[in-house]
Amino acid sequence: MHKTLKMKRLKSFIKKEFFHIFRDPRTLLILFGIPVAQLLIFGTVIKSEIKDVHIAIRDPSKDETTNQITHKLLSSGYFILDEFPDHINGTENLFKKGKTKAVLVFENGFGEKLHREGVAEIQLITDATDPNMARLVASYSNGIINDYLRQLAKEIPLNTNPRVRMFFNEEMKSAYMFVPGTMALILMLISAMMTSISITREKELGTMEILLVSPLRPIQIISGKVFPYLILSIVNAFIIVLIGHWVLGVPIVGSFILLMLETILFILMALCLGIFISTLAKSQMVAMFISMIVLMLPTILLSGFIFPIENMPKILQWASYIMPARYFIEIVRSIMLKGSGFFFIWKETIILMAMTLIFIVLSVKKFKTRLE
Repeated sequence: MHKTLKMKRLKSFIKKEFFHIFRDPRTLLILFGIPVAQLLIFGTVIKSEIKDVHIAIRDPSKDETTNQITHKLLSSGYFILDEFPDHINGTENLFKKGKTKAVLVFENGFGEKLHREGVAEIQLITDATDPNMARLVASYSNGIINDYLRQLAKEIPLNTNPRVRMFFNEEMKSAYMFVPGTMALILMLISAMMTSISITREKELGTMEILLVSPLRPIQIISGKVFPYLILSIVNAFIIVLIGHWVLGVPIVGSFILLMLETILFILMALCLGIFISTLAKSQMVAMFISMIVLMLPTILLSGFIFPIENMPKILQWASYIMPARYFIEIVRSIMLKGSGFFFIWKETIILMAMTLIFIVLSVKKFKTRLE
């Protein structure tokens, strides 16, 4: 009888816990929503194939053979033709613009020489600032070209293999890809998380109300909160760049001053984002949850840090446009690896500036609402 009563009490308690769980939307979101979302995102983002990669083709002869190879490449669904450059000397500037990932170069009189001598030169130049993408582009394009040449070899003897050159990263060091991405991830998480936790801590301790009724204006409160973390984050960024350069061997081809100015802009944007998160979160735990889950995963998956954006489904490509890290990673790679100046990264810079202003306005507006 005593055991039966204990079992009934346990069953009632378990039943009560189920009711509590099902009545709390946040718990259900964590239990079911986040795993499903992660599975769908990882399943669509992590791919070992390429899609819609922009390439340029230098074809001075434009004969039947080169036209057929070009058609094979473009009809495969893996590549999109950007342009036919007149000179190979413009390859570096072409890569600095960021859109074109590879340039295929046929030698002059390619088709005639191939049929006459059985040997003709094809060169594939890839942008290796993202080594994984460069390897995939080289592998796919070589496979398509060699497949065509094997079919052609049944008619005439051939001895031609495309030569591959990796631009900006000839040794294919993975650090060239990971250092800019890790830099963006660390600065985003630390800056946004620390400021959001700082504000919510004031709320939990009750000191926020004192700040809100003080003579300080909302913009002054925000500035006072942001400035110390801005200075500390700049020092952090400086250390990251030095470690990447001196320990991991990542070059700084472009202007170091421009790199640091762009980094300060990104840090300021992340700090303002953290302030905005703090105006939405009611506790440090919620602020940390938003900073870690909502910022970390998208920054890793949708910024081009590890997985090429071109390979993603269209809906995720569109989602990547609102990821600040996407633009910062492009800026860092362009300056450090390609030596690009402001002329090549002005669009990304303006987008980061606009995001910073948006988060500042939203944060100030939230503070004013609390004041009223």
